[in-house]
Amino acid sequence: MNDKIFALPVAEQISPSISQRNIDGFPLIVVSHPKVRGAISLQGAHLIAWQPCDEEPGLWLSRKTAFKAGTAIRGGIPICWPWFGPTGAPKHGFARTLPWEFSAHNEHENGVILTFMLKGNEYSRKLWPYDFTLIARFKLCETCEVELEAYGDYQATCALHTYLNVGNINQISVSGLGKHFIDTVADKEQYTTGEDLIFTGRTDRIYTEPEDFNLIRDNSLKRTIEIHHYHHSDVVCWNPGAELSNNMKDMCDEGYKNMICVETARINKPLIAKDDSPAHISVVIRCRKDHQ
Repeated sequence: MNDKIFALPVAEQISPSISQRNIDGFPLIVVSHPKVRGAISLQGAHLIAWQPCDEEPGLWLSRKTAFKAGTAIRGGIPICWPWFGPTGAPKHGFARTLPWEFSAHNEHENGVILTFMLKGNEYSRKLWPYDFTLIARFKLCETCEVELEAYGDYQATCALHTYLNVGNINQISVSGLGKHFIDTVADKEQYTTGEDLIFTGRTDRIYTEPEDFNLIRDNSLKRTIEIHHYHHSDVVCWNPGAELSNNMKDMCDEGYKNMICVETARINKPLIAKDDSPAHISVVIRCRKDHQ
């Protein structure tokens, strides 16, 4: 899927490394920089690709996802806001399916910085009765940094719903999650005695006492992914497993084998934005090769 995106014809060259391209009429901001490649959908300010040069893709994107207005993209880093999960409709909020404004950009020798904005409108107020301004900043280089800044006067739950590209789900471990989690598959709270999360089937957990830093060890690709969380209260780990994956129209039957979600979240302690004090949540991702 990444190669398809980067091969799209250029609709507008915005700067030497940044262009707008369209996939089935669906607008993307594409980065082709000497140090990094990336792509962000104007719908949802949704980062769908990040790949430092000469490295495996950092993010996973389903080959079967639909690029269609109003339809959520399967993969990358969706911005789930102003609610997480099925507590409202649409699921995971409306920010990920509304068009955002591409408001600023900058590039330097190591990468690019892209800024997007979303403001409350007539449609959003029918779903959620608050005025707001969201600013999403992406710093794409050797690392991937995503920051959401929220202005207004309200509380909101949210997540940066990161889909990571992995070699084989059976060779993955995640450390730094803490002991307590809410298992949404079993619908109960649990404590784990294990140090690391190992995926043994469908997994959907909200870790409520996570560290600020997780390590994902990927023995198949022989690399370690570092995730640094900021202004979070929870970390969500998700993999649909074989049965659910096979029943998802926007995921290939074997798609679950090459992805995991490790999500920076504010669920049990909502973000609180004040008119004079914006709320923040952010994540920094780094992939490094393991020495043999």
